[in-house]
Amino acid sequence: MAASGTPLIEVVDLEKDYPTGAGVFRALRGVSLAIAAGEFVAIMGASGSGKSTFMNLLGCLDRPTRGSYRLDGQDVSRLSSDQLAALRNREIGFVFQGFNLLPKLTALDNVALPLMYAGMGRETRRRQAQAMLERVGLGDRSHHTPLQLSGGQQQRVATARALATRPRLIFADEPTGNLDSETSRQVMDLFSRLNREEGITLVLVTHEADIAAYAQRRIHFQDGRVIEDVAQAEMGTAA
Repeated sequence: MAASGTPLIEVVDLEKDYPTGAGVFRALRGVSLAIAAGEFVAIMGASGSGKSTFMNLLGCLDRPTRGSYRLDGQDVSRLSSDQLAALRNREIGFVFQGFNLLPKLTALDNVALPLMYAGMGRETRRRQAQAMLERVGLGDRSHHTPLQLSGGQQQRVATARALATRPRLIFADEPTGNLDSETSRQVMDLFSRLNREEGITLVLVTHEADIAAYAQRRIHFQDGRVIEDVAQAEMGTAA
């Protein structure tokens, strides 16, 4: 699905400072950009470039030192910690390089966790979690624990968990970093399909050019600043 043109994310002069023993480290330096609803954006840059700091701010996991951030028109800087937590649970899904699955829980129970935190009843959340696993092609693995799954399957469980609350926006931080090239392709095909067919906005942090090539837009960070912001042809998917 193409981007609608409506800014879902809008940041103006965003800055983030961290105190260090040698003084203040400025991780972000006046970043201004907008991401439309339905876009698939890749954030690139070397280690220390500011890309992960930027994603943490967009995901409401941290607060900027200066500047403004509006998510779907709402100034998130004015929200309390509890309001930010509720916003994350309602509007945002996260997928990480390390999967972050609980090893003693089944795939089904891992996917159901955010629904439990949202207060959904047990049977309803289990039905919805099963539907999410089927959506990522793992409906027959719902009672397997993470150790009984391959790396690619674990990442798909993590993606199903991110989708469980039906968010409009997913942040993926190096989601293929622990996967081989073929499994990475399968995971990226899944992300592309979710974006194209369901209009989910995807913001992907990666240092790999072949992974960034799946996105419609590439934003490159260096020394806390955006040095490149370009549209690109999105790769097709075999699925």
